[in-house]
Amino acid sequence: MRNSPHEAAIPNPALKPFEILIGEWKTIGTHPYFLGATFHGHTSFKWMEGGAFMIMHSEVDEEGIPGGIAILGSDADTGEYFMLYFDERKVSRKLDVSFSNNTLKWWRNVSGFSQRFTWTISDDGDTIVSKGELSRDNITWENDLELTFNRIK
Repeated sequence: MRNSPHEAAIPNPALKPFEILIGEWKTIGTHPYFLGATFHGHTSFKWMEGGAFMIMHSEVDEEGIPGGIAILGSDADTGEYFMLYFDERKVSRKLDVSFSNNTLKWWRNVSGFSQRFTWTISDDGDTIVSKGELSRDNITWENDLELTFNRIK
């Protein structure tokens, strides 16, 4: 797993639960702002720096949904997880992350535009159902991007 000569390029034990995501995924989904459209894409998860971090690359074949890159990491002292996200629109965000019982969540609570996503991973680890929501006032939540991920074997 080591891909760097740096001594800290080793597996981060706090990220072990995320191991189920490693691999290539075919995605299909919908977005309420694009009525009748079905989005197809690809997402990959790989260890970065020998497992110190995880990197996600996501692409959607149709216009309207940006491709992005995210890096997942942890804070060992607090037991928290975080995601740093950047996409082709030059949007960058820091999100909080939780993962337990095959449910991965990430969220961002910011005045004017908050988001939250819940991913439910099948028991066999080969399918993920993702539901996104957004809020412009942190009170009312509306549906956002919904995707189903199928592992490419």
